[in-house]
Amino acid sequence: MFPIIDMHCDTISGILMAKSRGEDVKLRENEMSVDLMKLQQGGYMCQNFALFTHLASVQKRGEGAFEHALALSDTLDEQLAQNPDLIRPAFSGSDLEQNFASGFLSGLKTIEEGAVYEGKVENLRKLYDHGVRMSTLTWNFENELAFPNKMFVDENGVLHAEPDTENGLKPAGFEMVQAMEELGVIIDVSHLNDAGIFDIFRTVRKDTPVIASHSNARTVCNVPRNLSDEMLRLIAEHGGICGINFAYDFISEEKSEQQLTTIDGMIAHMKHIRNVAGIDSIGLGSDFDGIDNQVEVRNASGMQQIADCMSQAGFSVDEIEKVFYKNALRVYKQVLG
Repeated sequence: MFPIIDMHCDTISGILMAKSRGEDVKLRENEMSVDLMKLQQGGYMCQNFALFTHLASVQKRGEGAFEHALALSDTLDEQLAQNPDLIRPAFSGSDLEQNFASGFLSGLKTIEEGAVYEGKVENLRKLYDHGVRMSTLTWNFENELAFPNKMFVDENGVLHAEPDTENGLKPAGFEMVQAMEELGVIIDVSHLNDAGIFDIFRTVRKDTPVIASHSNARTVCNVPRNLSDEMLRLIAEHGGICGINFAYDFISEEKSEQQLTTIDGMIAHMKHIRNVAGIDSIGLGSDFDGIDNQVEVRNASGMQQIADCMSQAGFSVDEIEKVFYKNALRVYKQVLG
């Protein structure tokens, strides 16, 4: 069984949402794709838990984005405190290793939607004090830091997206990237538009790893949420990683009523990224509990199926270990200690 580091899931948002409806959903065991029992069965080392803020919904409720992120953080803290027999918080790569050696899962906090910082570096530092160790700059909306790629609805009501190569980071975005680099928060370019991604690579030090926690290869599936070959090479040059996303729309361009994400589809992206950027630049970023299509790997408990299929597809044991956890652990230890 290969240890697993999954760089992205939206489970905590699901738990907080259920709580707002008066439902008592627990991290230990639930009906979602990720819970502690499934993680244990799947052989996980660490699950990154995104503190995801759906900006439009938060604003509609009159709630502050920063306050919402804190509520998500508190929710995760509560769930971890209720399950000390299974999982411990992690703030560094060394924590992951120590927890795993002691027989515990690790939970690591990330931010998805840079609007939670409200353009204020002090909010980044406050969330760092609350345990956040990885962050995107955007989700699907423009915010104080940057822009997502262009999205529009056609006359048939179909949503389309196009790369935005013109509107890069805003001044507050450049300031935030510099603060993340200095503080030791992993810079995550998933959801950021093309211009913003290239701004980041022009801004950070050459030895600063930049990751895409849950994105795939644009050459294999031509959607803006995936990364171009040039972006993948830049990630590799910086020692970063691209986490394979299980969402069907980012795996395949084929239209299907079933919309089943297959392991073969995931492996097609892995093979392309390996050819373009090297095996050291691939990780896992399932997006479990943030996607609504069916996945051949039904939930976190079945992740070892991917290793079996990778082996059948010609990946070596060393390559599987790198994709499953070694590449992410390397980045975590370099940036977080």
